[in-house]
Parts: sequence; structure tokens; C-alpha cells
Amino acid sequence: MRNLLLILLLANILYWMWGMLSDEKTEPGVAVLQESELGPPINVRTERDNVSVASVGAVLGSGEPSALQAVVGRACVTIGPFRDNTDADSAVLVYTSEGMHVAMRSTRAQIFVGHWVQIRNIASDAEGNEMLAKLQAGGLSDAYLVRTDDEGLKISLGLFGDLERAEKIELEARSMDLNPEISQRTRESDVYFVDIGLPRGKGAGAIIEKYGEERVLLRDKATCPQ
Repeated sequence: MRNLLLILLLANILYWMWGMLSDEKTEPGVAVLQESELGPPINVRTERDNVSVASVGAVLGSGEPSALQAVVGRACVTIGPFRDNTDADSAVLVYTSEGMHVAMRSTRAQIFVGHWVQIRNIASDAEGNEMLAKLQAGGLSDAYLVRTDDEGLKISLGLFGDLERAEKIELEARSMDLNPEISQRTRESDVYFVDIGLPRGKGAGAIIEKYGEERVLLRDKATCPQ
């Protein structure tokens, strides 16, 4: 055991002397490496992924639009109202065949029936019959007496879809010293709308030309198909 301790002590002394005589000097905390010791080179990709760029651009307003355009900021138009669902079905078929996203919906609404020419506030049946005879003698043979719960007795001179025609009848009755009025008549009914999502780059000009400005809703007035 004593000899083992002497050997270890001698080894420590020799190691200390070797360290004192060494010419290599290093500074603490600094490691000097050769390029060959760094291992294989690392490939760094500087070109961004096109899909990622497009998606971010669609949200932030830069870059090329992406599929997110179908959800954010897409253009839609609404056609209607249609009184007959077959007309609405026809529009759905046409624009679906062109590859557009289309949906039809219905609702209850007051729809225009026509311009009604009437003589109101008739005091009695005798007065009404006298007016009616004057109208028929003057060539307005379609006039007839009407009694309603809310307005009482009146004379109807006709219901016209064309305002110009209604105004002509009104003037003829006024020429006989009568006092007719024109009012719009409506009734509640089911009406139909067709909602269309326009593809990118396609406007609504052709749709407006076909159905007229009064039947095509644009921008925030339109409803996008669900």
C-alpha cells in the first residue's frame, strides 16, 4: 500500500511539471476551431413558401389572393324578387352551369299588384250609381261599385300595371267633374331571391343587363350564398 501511494504522488508531481513547461497558451472561455471541424455545410433556404405567402397576403392585403378570398371580401350579388319560383330556378341553373356558387331562398313580402284608380268617399248608393252612369256614358265602361269594411262605398275605375295608363283614366274621369285617386295595390305573397358568389375578376354587368338595375342588389345590399 505504501508503494502505491508513492507511485501516485510521483505521477502528480510529473503531471504538474509537464503543465508548467508546456508552451501552449490559451485564454479562458475561447475555443479556436478549424473550419474542417464544423461538420458538413448547412443549406439555408431564402425563398419563402409560395402558399404561405399567398395566404398571408390574402389576409393582410398584400401578395396574390388565395382560397381565403372565398370567405373574406368576396363579391356577391342578389337577384330578385321573383314572384314565380320557376324563374328563380332558371337563374340558379344558368349561373350554376357557369361554375358560380348559387343559392335560392324565399320569404314573405308585400308585392306590387298594380296602380288602382278609384273614386272614394261616396256618401250613398244613389250617389254612387249617379257617378257610375256618368262614367259609363263618358266611355269608362269598366267602372264598378265596390264596398269595403274599412273605406265604405267607392268606385273602381281599373287596376293597371302601367302608371301612364292609370293616369290617362284618372284624367278622363276628372274631365267629368269627378275626383279619382291613384294608389298602389299590394298583396302578401312568397317571393324568391337568387344569391350568387362571383368568381374573382368577374363583374355583375351581364347580370344587371339581363335583369335590370332594380332587380340586382350589389355590395353590402347583397346576400352571399350559404
